[in-house]
Amino acid sequence: MPRKPSVVTAAPYKGGAIRTALYTGSTARTKSGLLDDLSLDIVIVSYQSPQLLRECLTSLREHAPSVPTRIFVVDNGSTDGTIEMLRRDFPEVELFASAENLGFSKANNLAIRRGSGRYVLVLNPDTRLVENALDPLAALMEARPKVAVCGCRLELEDGTFDHAAKRTFPTPLGALAHFTGVGRRPGAPSRLAQYRAPEVDSGPVDAVNGAFMLIRRAALEEVGSFDEGFWMYMEDLDLCYRLKQGGWVVWYEPTVTVVHVKGGTAGKVRAPRLNYAFHYGMYRFYRKHYAPVQARPLNAIIYAGIAGKLAVSTARNYVRRFTSAS
Repeated sequence: MPRKPSVVTAAPYKGGAIRTALYTGSTARTKSGLLDDLSLDIVIVSYQSPQLLRECLTSLREHAPSVPTRIFVVDNGSTDGTIEMLRRDFPEVELFASAENLGFSKANNLAIRRGSGRYVLVLNPDTRLVENALDPLAALMEARPKVAVCGCRLELEDGTFDHAAKRTFPTPLGALAHFTGVGRRPGAPSRLAQYRAPEVDSGPVDAVNGAFMLIRRAALEEVGSFDEGFWMYMEDLDLCYRLKQGGWVVWYEPTVTVVHVKGGTAGKVRAPRLNYAFHYGMYRFYRKHYAPVQARPLNAIIYAGIAGKLAVSTARNYVRRFTSAS
């Protein structure tokens, strides 16, 4: 039986008032002799997705790791019963209920700062763990002390591979090919398909997907956590970039699989705020990491291309929403 949780008032958080925190201090079972000195913090950011979150947390219960574990959920102002569901059905969760939508980076950082585990698993609520998903990755990172982040194979609900599970830092040509669809076609040349890291089957890779990132806390303390200038989107790419600049390794491990209901929280058609955040993330990533070493004319072309893509995407999404509503 889970211990009855105690409810405490959380400290004020700059950028959004936190209403309550729910804390139990529960830990997962520990197998004798296996990863005994490790601890894991699992961080989930939720918004208006109670059923997906329920399924995610249920999968964590059913496939709990063998190391002591704390589960944090930061809810970004949901009004659909998510808070009540968590308090009622998942008392082991440490809940931070924000009065407003803090975004992905800020919400994750809030829970990461509260935790103390050697590893942090950043997990989307639209994911579901399967048997023996976490222990092998923790063991891999223990055996490879330079690995800062480990990602796994992500599969869509129909069993097909989610190509966003592994990525290469985009080149202008690779980004253009990806977003026009040319680079996503079967048999596309590697220089056009490069964003999907087609040459990496397993091992070191530029970046893994923020839906599932097992992160070494020591690496975060060295290079910094998620850049809160990214409200949502591209913050995972940015973190991987900074880690690689710092000499750390990002690892893709396809022998472990996690189900990803892609678009489960954002929806099949991005809301205007999310669509803007996606394109702003592209702009911020380029400006932060690429623009300082590129010629100004090229930067102007890239910025214009991002603005043009935003305009086209906004118009297309408007038509999709209008069509689906009629």
